[in-house]
Amino acid sequence: MSEVLRQARRIVVKVGSSLVTNDGRGVDAEAIGNWCRQLAALAQQGREVIMVSSGAIAEGMKRLGWTARPKELHELQAAAAVGQMGLARMYESKLREQGMGSAQVLLTHADLADRERYLNARSTLLTLLSLKVIPVINENDTVVTDEIKFGDNDTLGALVANLVEADALVILTDQRGLYSADPRKNPDARFIDEAPAGTPELEQMASGAGSSIGKGGMITKILAAKRAAGSGASTVIAYGREPDVLLRLAQGESIGTALVASTPKLAARKQWMADHLQLRGGVVVDAGAAAKLREEAKSLLPIGVVEVQGEFHRGDVIAVRDAQGVEVARGLANYSSAEARLIMRKPSSQIEVLLGYVNEPELVDRANLVLA
Repeated sequence: MSEVLRQARRIVVKVGSSLVTNDGRGVDAEAIGNWCRQLAALAQQGREVIMVSSGAIAEGMKRLGWTARPKELHELQAAAAVGQMGLARMYESKLREQGMGSAQVLLTHADLADRERYLNARSTLLTLLSLKVIPVINENDTVVTDEIKFGDNDTLGALVANLVEADALVILTDQRGLYSADPRKNPDARFIDEAPAGTPELEQMASGAGSSIGKGGMITKILAAKRAAGSGASTVIAYGREPDVLLRLAQGESIGTALVASTPKLAARKQWMADHLQLRGGVVVDAGAAAKLREEAKSLLPIGVVEVQGEFHRGDVIAVRDAQGVEVARGLANYSSAEARLIMRKPSSQIEVLLGYVNEPELVDRANLVLA
């Protein structure tokens, strides 16, 4: 596991409400400043980092003078709206002190369940990373309903790790890591240094929520690690107040509990694409494009497409076939079938002229393409 984190180029870091707000007393400027300093240092090492931060509701509760987390959805949404202002401003100012740009991204489950919005969110985050900007992500608590809530930001962290194909997910919490039983109740509880992510026994070991401020608990972190492992990302659960915890983890130091993904990232991504996505249509490509796909694993550009088959939307899975009708690959379309018919056989430089806008220069990006 030490090598996984030492070699990780793209890392998602999730911090919980109790850490961000100093157990509900308000946004903790010193703690956020420490994490931002470490994020900036990782970015300067050439790594890409994304912060998933809880704390908006807890900060809103403090500003509104509430001592207990409300149960009514509209009250939670109001607290989030109040608290998000202070939370975003704190991250922006602390990252700016380190010479880093920042961006606030608010997501709901629907954003990642819908294929088009999934691609839009992915493209936005990858563009921010390419611009050396650190995204700070939270659940959009001001608009969610019970049906579309992630339920906790541990799950959100795992979904973001899947979305951007992160190498590792680091969950910072107010606990040292995972124990075989609740150490507060069982003095014989054994600390778990490392285990395979998704092991059923891990869920039996996990306890419930540990504070009145946060909503999750160790069980949500175990399930998040299992979800992240589905795309090949390993997870570390560590104490968030450990000095320079992110930098030391990135140097290969063993801190907290490591839950290791059993499937390599690329294989996991391809398996997900091949097994879980329904074909909505297809395109036929010329011999040159087919050869580039088969031999060089290149992206599919509009200029190589000679025919568009069926009807599909941006984000749908389409088949890529050669002139003989043999499937070469399948992947997520960056453009709808109607748009694809307008830009087929044209260079990417003409997309804006033809459509009035550009999503991406590729019809299917190689990161979203699986060879047959």
